[in-house]
Amino acid sequence: MLKRLLVLFLLVSQSVFGQLDQVRAWTKTLCSPEMHGRGYVAGGDSLAANFLASEYQKIGLVPIPGQSNMLQAFQFPVNTFPTEMSVRLDGKEMVPGQDFIVDPASGSFKGKLNFVALNATQIYQTENLNTLLFEHKEKYMNALVADLSGAKGDSLKIIKARLKNWASSITVVELYSAKFTWSVAQDAFRFPYLFLRDSLWQNQSVEIDIQNKLIPNHLANNVLAYLPAKKKTKKTIFFSAHYDHLGQMGSSTYFPGANDNASGSAILLSLASYFKKKPAKYNIVFAAFAGEEAGLLGSRYYVNHPIIPLSDMRFLMNLDIMGSGEEGITVVNATLFPKEFKQLQKINKQAKLLQVVKSRGPAANSDHYFFSEKGVPAFFIYTMGPNKHYHDIYDTYEALSFAEYSDLTELLKRFVKKL
Repeated sequence: MLKRLLVLFLLVSQSVFGQLDQVRAWTKTLCSPEMHGRGYVAGGDSLAANFLASEYQKIGLVPIPGQSNMLQAFQFPVNTFPTEMSVRLDGKEMVPGQDFIVDPASGSFKGKLNFVALNATQIYQTENLNTLLFEHKEKYMNALVADLSGAKGDSLKIIKARLKNWASSITVVELYSAKFTWSVAQDAFRFPYLFLRDSLWQNQSVEIDIQNKLIPNHLANNVLAYLPAKKKTKKTIFFSAHYDHLGQMGSSTYFPGANDNASGSAILLSLASYFKKKPAKYNIVFAAFAGEEAGLLGSRYYVNHPIIPLSDMRFLMNLDIMGSGEEGITVVNATLFPKEFKQLQKINKQAKLLQVVKSRGPAANSDHYFFSEKGVPAFFIYTMGPNKHYHDIYDTYEALSFAEYSDLTELLKRFVKKL
């Protein structure tokens, strides 16, 4: 008897480790340089969408009934930086993502900056840029270096808004002390807006080469893979995760987006593998959404153009930032759906899985949002742990622990059975 239990334990352990190895492999592929940050330079998001659709097909999933394939296409404008990006201080090349970043809505400029340096108070007191340009016309001013140290609250908001407005007429260089994080913009200033590490600034000469390309109708695709229930039913559970990330800031700097959200996309595939072997009492759609980083665009498009009626959706579980878990998970919308949240906590406590299942209220911070706004019961779940990399060049595959992969997926599997 003891020998049988030992063999069973070894088989289960091998299975768990095998699943984790596969999740790691999927994640590593999705955040590799070949995917270009799953964004809008070099077709990164399309490469990722096609990869996911192919993997779902290998697992044995199919398009939603009535659809010819797994891709749901939509379009939106996006600002991109496809060419080499250069900032030089006294001739020394700065490192993109480390020494500087550009505002995602930056425009283009190549050449030397003839700048005037202003502090926060001076900017706050200067409502009209033309007045400033006239005062410094003898310097042929084409740029402004802004030191915002000391500004806070509403004053800082006013100053920031003023600088971004001025980027339609002049290059802005903001000296920056906080962590560099990037994003995606759907429009563009006329000129660049740079964030430069303040510790590097010594009033040097500045030369830049920043080139943007605004794409008015970028084509993106949600990836929707379908798994039928054990018995015929209309009721469907959605597991979702956005697969897009920030892409490239210039031709040589990309944002891997390992935790956000290659990790969630890989766990979708893992859950698809499990439920293919053990179908649920509900149909399941595994929805990999595009355009999340540009404003939850893929999930909003689906909600406005549903293939499976929203009224047939029993529950949606959105997985975003899945690469750790040492400190448990947080559940957004827990206060909106207390019955389901208590069930999640009960399962976790009984099975002794995660350290904590933390409650959080509604928030428009991931792809669950537009579903719950339309009355679809939905959770957004993210892991908590020591890995704090977010929207930066350091959110890499190597930084992921997947410490609670097994417990997290077990919790989700048991939750589906209880719905």
